[in-house]
Amino acid sequence: MKRICVFCGSREGDRAAYAGAARATASALAARGLGLVYGGGSVGLMGVLADAALAAGVDVVGVIPGALEARELGHAGLTRLEVVPSMHVRKARMAELADAFVALPGGLGTLEELSEVLTWAVLGIHAKPVGLLDVEGYYRPLVAFLDHARAEGFVSAEQRRFLLSAEDPGALLDAFAAFRPPPVRAWLPPAAT
Repeated sequence: MKRICVFCGSREGDRAAYAGAARATASALAARGLGLVYGGGSVGLMGVLADAALAAGVDVVGVIPGALEARELGHAGLTRLEVVPSMHVRKARMAELADAFVALPGGLGTLEELSEVLTWAVLGIHAKPVGLLDVEGYYRPLVAFLDHARAEGFVSAEQRRFLLSAEDPGALLDAFAAFRPPPVRAWLPPAAT
């Protein structure tokens, strides 16, 4: 692995632990010599993460759509900021640049980005690890939902194994290093005859 894509909020959230986790993630990346790809903003957890990563000497690439550059205050101090035409191009470019994906706490955009790269893994579009940094149980309801979807027959046991989770960024990066993707199988049941 050379570069990790981190999805996170354009807000900091209501708990100091969220910003602390962003800083800890930056430190963990620096300790392993890994680069960072993220949404390119200078505000919220995105800004906290980028600033901490830059301060730790991490190579930081931001990818931001032109329409959001002014609203999310595109970060001017990055190693590289790529301004792209759309959210679709942003997500594809971030996926292209990254060797793994981490979701820190965030809102709808973070959930959407996580869902897409997780779906791509399940479909065999990529074989990169995808994980949650579960800061103070933030993602516990999402994990419960996925386990419920598995119990109800909408997610297979193999598909469920594609999403890793840890409370500490170092532990999550260790899990990424050991990750071997489950086999990708047809996701539809055989047709009735």
